[in-house]
Amino acid sequence: MRKLTQQIEMIERIDQLIRLQCTGSPAELAHRLQISKASLYRIIFCMKEMGAPIRFSMTRRSFVYNNDVRFYCGFNSKYLSTSNLREMNGGCAIILKKILRF
Repeated sequence: MRKLTQQIEMIERIDQLIRLQCTGSPAELAHRLQISKASLYRIIFCMKEMGAPIRFSMTRRSFVYNNDVRFYCGFNSKYLSTSNLREMNGGCAIILKKILRF
């Protein structure tokens, strides 16, 4: 379970850096996170599959979101329907399958 928590924390950290538009190049971001560039691209791909509108901006030299989004993974005390969950985080099944593979 520790690995899953670490991977979610990594996505949260990448999300924060993207929202701040201060990731730097893919190589710089991978170095900053102490992961390989290949691992970084797997995480970015996973985030895209969860619905994150990520692209790399050459002018900002940073990954950016095309629109205002934020990653959220956690529990909510209010009951949410399956369709609401999918809208909120891209669907739990997709998240768990992808996270467990990178």
